[in-house]
Amino acid sequence: LPLVSSADDHARCEGAVKGWADSAGEGDNGGDKLNLKDLLFFLHIPRTGGRTYFHCFLKKLYTNAQECPRSYDKLRFDPSHPDCTLVVSHDDYSLTSKLPRERTSVVTILRNPVDRVFSTYEFSVEVAARFLVHPNLTSAKTMTSRVLTKSRAVSTLDIWPWKYLVPWMREDLFSRRDARGNDSVPSSKKINAYDVEDMVMPLHQYINDPVAHEIIHNGATFQITGLTNNSYFDGAHEVRHCVRKHPDLGRFVLQVAKNRLDRMLYVGLTEDHEESARLFAHMVGAQVLSQSGALKLDVQEDQPSGTDSHSSMLDPEDEETNEHMHPWLEK
Repeated sequence: LPLVSSADDHARCEGAVKGWADSAGEGDNGGDKLNLKDLLFFLHIPRTGGRTYFHCFLKKLYTNAQECPRSYDKLRFDPSHPDCTLVVSHDDYSLTSKLPRERTSVVTILRNPVDRVFSTYEFSVEVAARFLVHPNLTSAKTMTSRVLTKSRAVSTLDIWPWKYLVPWMREDLFSRRDARGNDSVPSSKKINAYDVEDMVMPLHQYINDPVAHEIIHNGATFQITGLTNNSYFDGAHEVRHCVRKHPDLGRFVLQVAKNRLDRMLYVGLTEDHEESARLFAHMVGAQVLSQSGALKLDVQEDQPSGTDSHSSMLDPEDEETNEHMHPWLEK
């Protein structure tokens, strides 16, 4: 293959990133961002506390019939339902390409990126460790496959980004457990829970691994800009690769993220949870009730039934799981 100079590669990448940024700006028309539109898209960034908003607010504001059907083949949104008014997903912003943008309001929650990385690491370890009830990795994979085939429930292994992070951590945990079976490997007596190398992948190794660079580093920014490895945008990989290779180009991605946040109906902060919840109730909840013409919520409508098409739509980050029955299934 012909050699490409560093300058030529930077110029090529700059063209690709700037071209994407210009087109991304064109798709984000203004309008009245303070008024709730027909469809609400909750762009759920992992480990920001979004589960609380979903269960405590959205599940009480919207009936099951109003929640948009979803396909769990890569957690892809199914836009076939004509009357849905709520979609909650870990899909990135590129999902809006499947939605009527002029009739869609977007909300999200942000978190200090360092804290979010810590939480992502901890959750990856927690879920992967549930598989250690099995004698070996092969047994864990076989049993998981059997249960998921028979069950309608949603597994964490179906959900981005856990579908990548959990199997990676699971394989590492089994490898370290097997190594501990060798008497020459001493048992760890370290106090630092993030550096117990003979038990679990240390935090520093986790965040420096190519898997983490692909999914976790600048994860919230890439999710807001629609550039994750789960994106609907075909050119997402090229733009993401160029930004990682030439960090100075990240300014274009950051500006797109800022512009999109500015156009959202609501942006909450995990660190200011109480005030953010109040603002959500005022900015979103009040408008949902106003548009529905309801003065109070009908709790009966929100009770799941045996014929409910959404009964299997379970929260991928619900930590109150039945760990003894099926530790990899979410309740």
